[in-house]
Amino acid sequence: MALTRPNILTSNTARTQYTTGVLQLKQEPSGRTTTDFGIGGPSASVSTYDLFVIWHHRTMMTLTPPGNAAGRNAAHRGPIFLPWHRVMLMLLERNLQRVLGDPTFGLPYWDWGADGDRTPANQQTSKVWAANCMGGSGTPVTTGPFQFKASDPTSFRVRIVSNAFGQLTAVNRGLQRAFATSGVSTLPTSQNVRSALPLTPYDAPQWDAGSAGFRNRVEGWSGGQGAPWLHNRVHVWVGGDMSPGTSPNDPVFFLNHCNVDRIWESWMTAHGRTYLPLMSAGTTLRGHRIDDPIASPLGATTTPRDVLDVRSIYGYDTLP
Repeated sequence: MALTRPNILTSNTARTQYTTGVLQLKQEPSGRTTTDFGIGGPSASVSTYDLFVIWHHRTMMTLTPPGNAAGRNAAHRGPIFLPWHRVMLMLLERNLQRVLGDPTFGLPYWDWGADGDRTPANQQTSKVWAANCMGGSGTPVTTGPFQFKASDPTSFRVRIVSNAFGQLTAVNRGLQRAFATSGVSTLPTSQNVRSALPLTPYDAPQWDAGSAGFRNRVEGWSGGQGAPWLHNRVHVWVGGDMSPGTSPNDPVFFLNHCNVDRIWESWMTAHGRTYLPLMSAGTTLRGHRIDDPIASPLGATTTPRDVLDVRSIYGYDTLP
């Protein structure tokens, strides 16, 4: 039976389970060390949660295909954006089910379009930033389950970041957020979401950050005035640790991407479970084609074709 992914804005149970599970994964040793990943400094254990931070950053640093001039990497700026993040979400969801001991747990989403419909001031007081959910803004964050406590080494800590050269480095500090301070004063709105849903095809030449079509709009490189759009706009609005390639350091990362996945599911419900217009492309899109392996720590086991229809695995309580 397929599980249901709920809206964290309306489900107290989802808030409790998600924050509890993330904290458990953050404390759970993965069996890997920073030395294994070439991260400088004394060797230290890497948590299961931080494996997702490393995975996302390394994928962003992998141009696909190598040397392409568009900056298209193995997870962004091209057709693979939505399938790659779907795989990442499913893997996190399984790990949360494991530590929670609940195989019916569905990863919650943050309907930031609903919050974007509020006034700019009220966007910063959304239920998602409450003390029983993500906590608020700060350098470091000092409210909620992911707050920094200098006297408590078991409190939520950011352990791995990227430096100015794109290299991973070990740190030991609190989570950072800086709402609406990077030139983006508001979240996307529900109307912004509705305006993306009619767009076809899924993607289009040049298959990059300048493309027409649905993928590029929902990723957030296109959309007219007010860019960045949708997904990108949320990252920039939250700021702090949501800005660099190590953005999974902030647990709200997964709530953002779960909502993006929900929007994609709504698009496929309306337009069919298609990927590229011809369902294939030449070598200039190697790594983004429908049967190309998705870059994953599990190895080359999944392709975009494999995740176009996941209705037997999960669904959403409601689609936009």
